[in-house]
Amino acid sequence: MNMDMVGYLNSAQDTVRSLRETRLGQLRHPAEFFDYQRVSKPKDVGEYMKRAGYNIRYFSANYAIIVALLSVYSLLSSPLLLIGLVFLIGGFIGISRFITEPFEFQGRTITPQNLYIGLFLIGIPLLLLGAPISAFFWVVGASGVIVGAHAGLLEPGVESEYEGIETV
Repeated sequence: MNMDMVGYLNSAQDTVRSLRETRLGQLRHPAEFFDYQRVSKPKDVGEYMKRAGYNIRYFSANYAIIVALLSVYSLLSSPLLLIGLVFLIGGFIGISRFITEPFEFQGRTITPQNLYIGLFLIGIPLLLLGAPISAFFWVVGASGVIVGAHAGLLEPGVESEYEGIETV
């Protein structure tokens, strides 16, 4: 392995480790997240907003997992979008990693820039046929409904009463 690859892997490991420590360290237990006994209808919009504000901060890592799962589902349920993304990302990585100099093919000189142009001429229409804008808005809408319903209907725990109090 060359030194660039080792540096890239170390950087990726550091990123994953910091993500695990910061975001995933804030994950709340499923029993707390799915506590159906604390679900109730708020009496007005003010109470809904207060609950939602607290719960979005408190369960932010859980909500991020929900958004990620909805994104994966959206990609898996749209094969053309998945193929387009894999084609573009894989082509970009393949060209940048393996083809750094021009080469001869059937008497023509092909440069990496020519390959990028060909990649985008094929990949962008393929990606657009997969309806990425529709998938994006579906993920945003579904996430908004799920997170909004959970955050607004779940009563905050007792610890929310002591949120603004600092300990000595």
